Formats: sequence, C-alpha cells, structure tokens
Amino acid sequence: MAAPIVITLIIGICDIGHMAYTTAVLRGAVQQAARSSSLETADTSASDAQITKAIQNVAPGATVEISRASYYDFANIDQPEPWNDADNSGACDNGEVYTDENGNGQWDADVGESGNGSANDVVVYTVDVTYPPLFPVPFIDGSDGLRKLSASSVKKNQPFANQAELGSSAGTCA
Repeated sequence: MAAPIVITLIIGICDIGHMAYTTAVLRGAVQQAARSSSLETADTSASDAQITKAIQNVAPGATVEISRASYYDFANIDQPEPWNDADNSGACDNGEVYTDENGNGQWDADVGESGNGSANDVVVYTVDVTYPPLFPVPFIDGSDGLRKLSASSVKKNQPFANQAELGSSAGTCA
C-alpha cells in the first residue's frame, strides 16, 4: 500500500534534485559566458553555443533562448528614455518631447539596445531554458509538463575603446 507513495516521493525528490542541478549548471554557464563576452575579443556565438551544450548535457531536449541588452551605464538598465510627461499619463504621447538617447529615432520604454554593445557598455545577459522533466512524477496531474528556468548576469564590457556618448537629439511623441 505504501509503495505508490514511496515511489512518488523518490521520483519527486529526483525531479527536484535534477532541477536544482540544472539551475546550478545554467547559472555557472551564464556567468562564464557573460564574463568572456565582456572582453574585447568576445565571440558571443561561441559563448551561446557553450551555454546550449552545457544545458543540453544535463537536460536533454532543452530549448535555450539567449538575449543580450546593452546600456550606457548601470543606471539606465530597464529605464525609459527621458520625456516631458506634461499630461502625467505615464506614457510618451500627445506631442510630448523626449530625448532620443539610443539614437533610433523613436521613444523607447527601455533605452537598452539589443546585442553585446561596445566598450564600457553594461550588458544584461539573460538565458531562458525550457525542457521536459527527466523524472516526471507519476500520479500527479501536470507533473509531466515542461520545466522553465532562467538566469541573468550583468557585466560591464572592458574599456578597450572610448565609449560612445548617449544621444541628445529631441523627438516628439505621437
């Protein structure tokens, strides 16, 4: 009578242990890749391939999504471009004026640019992993669904050149 409960507990413990191990591998791989990507000789494709290989070794069938966003400095992370919110709506609209810091010709709710940036830029490196469980827990509905893990690292690129200045042109919100 106790066998199904004991088996479920053992498999559940193995599933949680595997998820913890996969998380540790993911965090270590992200830290290592972010560090190597911050150097002047960065090869982001090789770093991405290294992460994917490390994760797929411990979580077969895993889907790995990697993104980078670069910022001028730490204070700009997840910040909008400055604008004059004359109507206090919390949105850049109705002809309000903004400063185009990233130089793309439009107001952005996040001033960051996709990619690894350049010298002295701050880069937020994020990796999302989705994989089928190695140990699906029997007798529990939904336990065989996909596991989702995420890890991020923030690094400042090495000062191998002069950093480009923030843009200062003005624009008008639509």
